[in-house]
Amino acid sequence: MFRRREKQSIFSRCCNFLWPQMGWSRTGNYWAHRVSRIPGSVYSIAGGFACGAAISFTPFVGFHFILGGILAWLIRANIVAAILGTAVGNPWTFPFIWVWIYNLGVWMGIGSKGKHKENLDFPALFGHVQEAILKFDLAFLAETAWPIFGPMLMGSIPTAIIAWVAFYVVIKYIITAYRHSRMERAKNSHFEPETPTQTPAKTPIEYNDE
Repeated sequence: MFRRREKQSIFSRCCNFLWPQMGWSRTGNYWAHRVSRIPGSVYSIAGGFACGAAISFTPFVGFHFILGGILAWLIRANIVAAILGTAVGNPWTFPFIWVWIYNLGVWMGIGSKGKHKENLDFPALFGHVQEAILKFDLAFLAETAWPIFGPMLMGSIPTAIIAWVAFYVVIKYIITAYRHSRMERAKNSHFEPETPTQTPAKTPIEYNDE
């Protein structure tokens, strides 16, 4: 009923994901409305979304869905909301997230300042790390990946904690306001006085006696 008449191609879906056709404001309202309609308690939904958002600030690219779901399960939050929360990490935000957590990790004392900055190709690094994990290439992980991955991991810990708290507060407020407005609308529609319908007066029929 609500499906498109013509299915979008993969290229169109990717373009729409990178630059929504409905605009960023309407896209944000759509996602807020969608999250608010997930069944469950306010804590469950807000906590689940916060878990997915927090995991997006970690360098475990490719495992955000799984880790977000596990974290939500551990704190008894909504796993579906956690999966939606991982959308915080996307092609628009990942470059800023990766640079931030790497520099924060270096500032916290993990790694050497300026030693690997000229070779910071994060997408290539994550691709090679996934291949090395599948091949059990421990030499690559220790010698090449860890000098960059280590500072990112250290910097992601405080960042993820702050992100969890921030997103939990925001999503909790959105869900509470949305449900309150729905209750008010339902209450107003239920107690709305009905206006009596007035039936038109019947005109008397006159009979002419001839």
